Amino acid sequence: MVTVHRAAGFRFVIYVDDHAPAHIHAVGSGEAKIDISGDKPRLVWTHGLTRAEVRRAMTIVVEQQAMLLSRWRNIHG
Repeated sequence: MVTVHRAAGFRFVIYVDDHAPAHIHAVGSGEAKIDISGDKPRLVWTHGLTRAEVRRAMTIVVEQQAMLLSRWRNIHG
């Protein structure tokens, strides 16, 4: 697990032995899996986060999608 970004109380992580499609995990008081492979990030699942926390995480991922996808490609090829 590699932390690739921190913001608003979240750690955005990529697991080195994970699978396609490109996605990140937003970890805070709970966790959300967010697909970053398309034009717009897409929430895959969430556990233990409030709706407000999910919105905050998604906003950050939208803003940082290019960087997060670049980090995914550096880790997974």
